[in-house]
Amino acid sequence: MNRPETGKPVKQIHLAAHFPGVNNTTVWSDPRAGSHIEFDSFAHFARTAERAKFDFLFLAEGLRLREQGGRIYDLDVVGRPDTFTVLSALAAVTERIGLTGTINSTFNEPYEVARQFASLDHLSGGRAAWNVVTSWDAFTGENFRRGGFLPEEERYSRAEEFLATAIELFDSWTGDEIVADRESGVFLKDARAGAFAHRGRHFDIAGRFNVPRGPQGRPVVFQAGDSDEGREFAASSADAIFSRHSTLDAGRDFYADVKGRLARYGRTPDQLLILPAATFVLGDTDAEAQELAHEVRRQQVSGRTAIAYLEQVWNRDLSGHDPDGPLPDIDPAPGEHTVARGRAAVRTFRDPLAVAREWRERAAAEKLSIRELVIETTARQSFVGSPATVAETIDAFVQADAADGFILVPHITPGGLDEFADTVVPLLQERGVFRHDYTGTTLRDHLGLAHPDAGTEPETRRAAS
Repeated sequence: MNRPETGKPVKQIHLAAHFPGVNNTTVWSDPRAGSHIEFDSFAHFARTAERAKFDFLFLAEGLRLREQGGRIYDLDVVGRPDTFTVLSALAAVTERIGLTGTINSTFNEPYEVARQFASLDHLSGGRAAWNVVTSWDAFTGENFRRGGFLPEEERYSRAEEFLATAIELFDSWTGDEIVADRESGVFLKDARAGAFAHRGRHFDIAGRFNVPRGPQGRPVVFQAGDSDEGREFAASSADAIFSRHSTLDAGRDFYADVKGRLARYGRTPDQLLILPAATFVLGDTDAEAQELAHEVRRQQVSGRTAIAYLEQVWNRDLSGHDPDGPLPDIDPAPGEHTVARGRAAVRTFRDPLAVAREWRERAAAEKLSIRELVIETTARQSFVGSPATVAETIDAFVQADAADGFILVPHITPGGLDEFADTVVPLLQERGVFRHDYTGTTLRDHLGLAHPDAGTEPETRRAAS
């Protein structure tokens, strides 16, 4: 089926679900909110996503609890069980939904991570995926034996070699070595199976990889990063990339930029999916949904949260200020020593004085209080409206090449995905842009990605890693 306005084929939408971790998207104080540690919460969330025929479930990762003023920042949800443990348990209570885990390449080792993902792929029948991330701050590094962090220019260098090394480990088995012939007593037809040797700048390892090739060949590789280095890394090595672009035009620009980088690595546009994260609020009518969305934002940004967020920019104790009052008259205190250790504000607001000037101008023009300003400046990609409106908007973004689909982040866990599954998904199915049932068994099948044979990557892609 083609689109009448362009003549291009109608794209099928990819949908995934993100179980929120350490962030203020989650309204943990809502009476409907459940535990973020008990397994029942993860199981409910995963089963809902699978019932709705989503491609995968996604878990983020937090390697250290973030602090503000030397204290744990408990306005967020605090804590997250180990990713592999949760995903392995979910593999036992689901059948088709993909299982994506965020694992850091800065503080881990390739052999260990490759072994864990290869094991998960076997346990789940080919549903494992790895979101490859780097760590940017020494604060997190204090939890690990490296005791620090890599300079920014080194992070992606290590990540690229980390991934390339892991792929060598996955590919040390071709998939046909095990014959297990009981009559002859031959178990392996190739006694060299699993042999590897990697000599590189960051890793110098050799031995035998002890997990045979998984059902997918290799786990699906995701990448999250908007920098030029992150986009290049995704174009060279990832199967999908997350983005945060919230408008149609910004999404189309990002989509065109990243897809345009693929050819230099011998890849085609269908070999990399672009999946922005998106929140949503549903109502019986668009007006009702807008009212609900306003209340959700006020729940997410309480007065205390607003002051804490402002302190991350001002780098000062602002506890004496009224969140419903004006911005402080004093200027931010720039410097490397920040009150918000481990928070993204440290790198997001590299020039706090400029940010303060911009915010004061906006607050004055729109007559915004501190809390109202924080609500406005922290808004993320959101779909707000009736189920029909949200279905239409999601479809419009995908057909306009602003995305290949979305990773949905509900504000209530574990039940916040239920309404979307029951009301929006059927409308997308009626439009013919979303599956009625799974047609394959692996995550690669769901995403329309090929199952790679060992050692078949284009040389240009290998060179990039």
